[in-house]
Amino acid sequence: MRGNIQVLTLKGIPIRVHFSFLLILPLLAWSFGQSFQLAARAADVPPERLSGHPLVWGLGVAVALFLSVLLHELAHSVYALRKGGEVSDIRLMMIGGVSNITRMPDGARHEALMALAGPVTSLGLGALALFVHHLLADTRSFNLSFAVFYLGSLNIFLGIFNLLPAFPMDGGRILRAVLTGWLGRVRATRVAGWVGQGFALLFGLYGIVTGNFILLFIAFFVFMGATAESRQVLLQSKLADVPVRELMGPRTATVEAEASLRELTELLYGERLRAAPVVEQGRVVGLVTVEALRQVPVEKLAGMAVRELSEPVPVLTPDSTAWEALQEMGQRQMLQLPVTEDGVLVGMVSQEDILRGLELRELKLKESRGRGPWNLGGRGHESPT
Repeated sequence: MRGNIQVLTLKGIPIRVHFSFLLILPLLAWSFGQSFQLAARAADVPPERLSGHPLVWGLGVAVALFLSVLLHELAHSVYALRKGGEVSDIRLMMIGGVSNITRMPDGARHEALMALAGPVTSLGLGALALFVHHLLADTRSFNLSFAVFYLGSLNIFLGIFNLLPAFPMDGGRILRAVLTGWLGRVRATRVAGWVGQGFALLFGLYGIVTGNFILLFIAFFVFMGATAESRQVLLQSKLADVPVRELMGPRTATVEAEASLRELTELLYGERLRAAPVVEQGRVVGLVTVEALRQVPVEKLAGMAVRELSEPVPVLTPDSTAWEALQEMGQRQMLQLPVTEDGVLVGMVSQEDILRGLELRELKLKESRGRGPWNLGGRGHESPT
C-alpha cells in the first residue's frame, strides 16, 4: 500500500504508519470518549474523580490501542525472524496492524506458533495491566487505576478477538496450520478463508443491527483479507515451482550509472522502455523507471546522473522462482526486474510475463487433462469410417 511513513525501527524491523491510521484516530477517540463513563464504572472508578476531558481520554486510549497492536505485531515478527523467516516491515493502518512476513518459517507448526505469539502477548500484557489495577484498588490513584484497567481490557479483547478462527486473523492462521497436515496448504487456506468470510458476514450483520460502523469496517476488511489470502496462496502454489528462466524476456538496453538523465530519457523513449537496468563496470546495480524520471524537472535532466535516480533491486537469477519475483515486485512496487547471473544482466521479467506464463501453463494443463484413453487426439471421440 502507498501512503506509508516510516516512524521508527525496532529489532531491525521498519515500523510504518499508513495515512488511514490518521483518519480513524479521531473516530476512535470520539468512540472511546462516548463510552468514558461506562468504562469508568466498569473499572470501579468514580467518573467525577477523573481529571481530563472524555475526548482527551478517548484519544489516549486510541493511541494506547495502536501501541498494543504494535507490540502484538512485533511478537509475530520476532518469532518469525528467530525461526528463519523474513520480515519486510510492520504497518499500522485503519484496521489495526499487519506484519509483512516475506518468508514464513518452515513448517505448519512454526506458522501456528508464530500466529499464536501475537494473541499470547496481548493476553499477557492485558493480564499484567489488570493485576496492576487490582493492586491500585485501595489507593486514590484514580487516573492511573482507570488507565491501566482500560489498557488491560483492550489487550484482553485484542487477544481474544484475534483468536477467533476468522482468516486472515491469527485464529484463522492457526486453523489453517492445523488443517494443512490433512488437506494441504491450498485447500486448508480455502477452508480457513471460507470460515473467515462467514465471520465477516456475522460481524457485518451485527454492525448493521447495532449501528456500529467500526465493526462494519472490520467486517469488510476481514472479508477482503480472507479472499485475498486464499488467492495469494493459490497463486503461490502455481508459481513456486516455475523458474524465472521460463518466463523472462531477452536482455534489454542498459544505462551506465554515470550517464545523465537526458541520455536516459533518450534511451527509454527511443527504445520504448518502461525501465532500464543501471550498470556499473558491466554489473547491474539498480533500476530506473519512467515514473521516477517524470518526477525530475526538465531543466535538471542534463545535470543529474542516473545513479541519483537509480533504485536498488533484488538479486534475481534464472533459477529464482516466479513467486519470488512476483513478491519482490509487489514489495518494491515495481512492474519488472532485471535477471542476472554473477551480476551480469541476462534478461528482464515483468508482472505481465509472469501472468502470461501462468495463463499458458493453465491452458496446457487443461489440454493435457482433456486427453484420456478415449480422447487421444484431444478433439473428441469420432467413430472410424
